Amino acid sequence: MGKIKIFSISAILLFVMCGIFQPAAGAKEKEPPIVVEADQMSSTEESNTVLFLGNVDAKQGDLRILSDEMTVYYHEAATQDQEADTEQKIEKLVCVGNVELSSAEWLGTSDQMIYYSGNRKVMLIGDAKAWQGENMIAGEKIVYYIDEGRSEVVGGTTTVIGEGEKKEEKKQRVKMTIMQK
Repeated sequence: MGKIKIFSISAILLFVMCGIFQPAAGAKEKEPPIVVEADQMSSTEESNTVLFLGNVDAKQGDLRILSDEMTVYYHEAATQDQEADTEQKIEKLVCVGNVELSSAEWLGTSDQMIYYSGNRKVMLIGDAKAWQGENMIAGEKIVYYIDEGRSEVVGGTTTVIGEGEKKEEKKQRVKMTIMQK
């Protein structure tokens, strides 16, 4: 029972979030528009990127991503093909600084988030935490492989300051809180 709960918190959080950015293969349903607001935006054709800076607030349906900075990387072929559909395909999405993801009853936070559309993988990096209701899981990194339905939560290391031989590294462990009903 405990393993099912652990999987469900990170899986639900990341599956819902990632499924929005790229529908499953063969899906033809029209996705709701993605609306992004920020203090500043710059686009670079040479690198096929759009950079949003300052108080970034991205929404699609009930999904919301807040961060200090968001860079959207597009597939080069989609932007260079003159006869291609006007839709640009996201290759990678990188959010940095005070990242917060929310939808319905779940919330995820981290220092950085990377979404890779090619292998449909999401990584929450740096003090990563995910909540579903009152249940929470935390680690240095949470990785979710969408197509495999598999998630990993990884602890980190912290150097404890000391002198000479008293200097040591302490391993941070994955932490989960499950509220019993």
